[in-house]
Amino acid sequence: MKLHHLRNATLVIETEQHVILVDPMLGKRKTIPPFTIFRYSPHRNPLVSLPKNSREILSKVTHCLITHLHPDHIDKAGEVFLRRKSIPVICSVQIEKELTKRGLNIAQTLKYWEPQPFLDGKITGIPAIHGYGFIAKFMGNVMGFFIELANEKSIYISSDTVFTEHVQKVLVEFKPDISTVACGTARLDIGQPLLMRMNDILKFTALAPGKVFANHLEALNHCPTTREQLKNALLENDLLSKTAVPADGTFVEY
Repeated sequence: MKLHHLRNATLVIETEQHVILVDPMLGKRKTIPPFTIFRYSPHRNPLVSLPKNSREILSKVTHCLITHLHPDHIDKAGEVFLRRKSIPVICSVQIEKELTKRGLNIAQTLKYWEPQPFLDGKITGIPAIHGYGFIAKFMGNVMGFFIELANEKSIYISSDTVFTEHVQKVLVEFKPDISTVACGTARLDIGQPLLMRMNDILKFTALAPGKVFANHLEALNHCPTTREQLKNALLENDLLSKTAVPADGTFVEY
């Protein structure tokens, strides 16, 4: 299995049989307004372009998972790509209606904790709480995914979430071989962070039974945590050896 990191939370899971795109933010630089105006510099998003090899990787895609509706996870360019190629989309029941309105090909919908057949294996929708405190109420419905395919390592796409009992349950009981974690510590102009603080990223990584794949970094104006800061914290806590912090356009083979 290869995990291709394109940008932010956009990744591609490539197996011998399937190529699964997750959360396609495929637009050019500066096509999305700033997510924060006062707390951090109000640069337009994304801050960086897609890597040059994205087109080649995307040309192989057979299916798409969408965790939630925020534009840094499914933007206009991502919608155009999915419509043009009529890529089968898998998402939660809560966002099915909106994605159907946008003309996407919804092939499968999931409810939390209810496993379903998926390709040559199965998939389970996992609750994700997008923020600490009251701010999470405004972030909409988010779903992570636990994916088990035949003859492949299991993978937990935790999505945009803080550390919760749901996250802990997956790590401890489901025992994923690979766990992805959003590490940008995103914040709006009001409220607490929308993603795990560093102490919770470290807790997640320590608890993960297998390898960890860190993303949601250095692509959006409301995500201050850098790859270097993350690596330093992981190194100080003896967790860097089990964690990949990939650059855009690179892949990790598992």
